[in-house]
This record gives sequence, C-alpha cells and structure tokens, in this order.
Amino acid sequence: MSGIQQIHEVGAKALKWLHAHREGFRLEDDPSPEAGMLDRFKPLGELALIGKVIFREGVAGSQQASLARSLLDHAWHELLDSGHRLLEGQRRESLSPVPMEVYVPFKELGYRHQGLEAAVRLNHRLASSARLEVLPVRRLGLSTIERRFGLPANLPEDEAFRRTWLAARPEPWTVEGHIGYDITHTVFHLTDWGESPGGLPPETAEYLALWLPVWLDDWLDLKRWDLLGELLVVDACLPEPTLDAAAWRGFAAAQEPDGAMPVFEGMPEGDAESVFDLVYHSTLVAAFASALAVSRSLSDLSSAASA
Repeated sequence: MSGIQQIHEVGAKALKWLHAHREGFRLEDDPSPEAGMLDRFKPLGELALIGKVIFREGVAGSQQASLARSLLDHAWHELLDSGHRLLEGQRRESLSPVPMEVYVPFKELGYRHQGLEAAVRLNHRLASSARLEVLPVRRLGLSTIERRFGLPANLPEDEAFRRTWLAARPEPWTVEGHIGYDITHTVFHLTDWGESPGGLPPETAEYLALWLPVWLDDWLDLKRWDLLGELLVVDACLPEPTLDAAAWRGFAAAQEPDGAMPVFEGMPEGDAESVFDLVYHSTLVAAFASALAVSRSLSDLSSAASA
C-alpha cells in the first residue's frame, strides 16, 4: 500500500468506526450539578469540526461523505435537538463559551438556530465574558471562534497568540504532553484547522519545521497515538509539510482493524460506553489527520505534475 493510500485508509476506517458507534456521542438528560450539562457537548463540536474539514478538503469518497453527513445530521437533529439543547445550555450557563464553540462549525456547515445566535450575542456583551480566565491557547481559540461567529474578539488574535507557549519558541526539549497539546491547538487556531497554512507567522513555521520531526519521532516511540495524530495534523498545516512516512506507518499500524484508534499503546478494556469515551477523540483525530494529509499530498502531486 502506497503512502497516500495508507493515509486515506486510516481516515476511511476511522470514519466508519465513528459512524458505527455514533450512539456513543450521547448527552445526559440529567447531568450532575458538579459536571454541568455542557461537558458532553464538546465531542459533538469536535465531530462537527472534523466533518467540516472532510467536506472542505474534498478528498472523501462518496461513501465517506455519506457517513460524515449522516454523523452530522445525527448529532445536530437527534442529539442537539436541532440546536435547542445548545440554547438550553447557554441559558443555564450564560458565561460558558461551549455552546458557541460547538455551534460555529455546525453553522458553517449549514445548520442554524436563530434563538441560540441571539443568546450568544447577548451573553457576549457581558463584562464577564471578556474577563473569563482561561489558558492562553484557550483564549486564542475563543478569539478565533468569536471571529468565525461574527463577533468582535474580546482579545485580538495576534495579541492572544503572543501569550501562548509557541509564540515564544522556547526550548524544544521542554515539550511534554500538556505543552504538546497546547502547540497543536495553537496551530489549529492560527490556520483555521488547516484551511490557511499562511496563518502561521514565518518564524513560527520555521521553528515547527525544524523541531516537529523530532517530536513526531518522540511520540511515535512513546506510542502516544492521540498526540501523534494531532502532530501529524500540525505537519499538514505547515507551508511545506513533510508527511512523515515513518510516523504515518506507525500511526496506521496502531489503528484497530475496525477503525478505532487507541490513545496510548493498545485499546483500553471496559464496557462499550467507557471505551468509546476513551478513544473517540483519537479516532476523530485520525480522520482529521488523514483528510488534511491526503489533501496536501494531492496538492503536492498536482504542483509537481504542472511544474
């Protein structure tokens, strides 16, 4: 199997598993007060983001596109009650940005709820909204989601970026798990989830081009598949991606035959719901990395052919 075929197969299998296990994207009707009602909304927002990438990149076959649309329809209409559950969440937790974050990719895919949009706009005017204390990379994400929603950012994106770990280009050997995820999400936000590689400042792109191969090798050796997948996405977001063959071979080999992608080493044990909660994210990441890497591979092939 060639490199691009292997990468495509990772995404096709991941999407098939997600569709087969779509009931795992469940919401709780009566969540505990300690957990709040919005925690289980986040996976649906992640699903919508990946669905947007799949349709945007246009590399999915007809079967993949059908599965992705079926997943999105299920999430929006069945689980989110066509947006009413998000509105309920926004009314219960007026300061939370989660309903807006979940809603925006659905909105960009054509799913709309006018009542929720009005509630988000109203709550965005609260002084408390601008003073929400979050990590720098989270603030960058909020600034970008506010722009995509059509709201003025509480903190300009360039200023939000300057506060992140990656903006300082620190010593690369200090990267560990949490910093690794901060790096990946900083890149996702700056490039609008891979749509605009030019969103990376040149010096940041150069820093990543130099050190990303080392980090890929490290996380491959550690068998940290979830973070390795996100770093493969980062590679595809660079102006000149490497599409690291060794990292992709290792990532593909870690995937289960049914398409599930473990987080670390092998698949966890437990009941179906518990296993889904542990591996849905790494499986979504596999679909995301595949769509973006296949798109960049085809772009490079097209450029080489026309040169």
